[in-house]
Amino acid sequence: MADKKLMVDSTILIDYFRKTDKNNSVLIKHFKNYDRLYISSVTEFEVITGATAANVQFWDQMLARFTVLNFDSIIARQIAAIKNYKPDRSR
Repeated sequence: MADKKLMVDSTILIDYFRKTDKNNSVLIKHFKNYDRLYISSVTEFEVITGATAANVQFWDQMLARFTVLNFDSIIARQIAAIKNYKPDRSR
């Protein structure tokens, strides 16, 4: 079975945060459809710097569910490979 991976950006995380019905969020669909979810350190920065003091604990718990990739040239290439990954569904 293929290891399905997805890189998530801050818009997906913020959408989840803002939704009243979180089960209807894109993020929940991604957790159901992918084996591994990633964010970049840039996404982590965006979310944390936009958080209020009251929301930091929420974001700490949420971000712990992802593999955070430090963003540099090597990681940019790895993220591109994850983004462009197409599992072989012929098996």
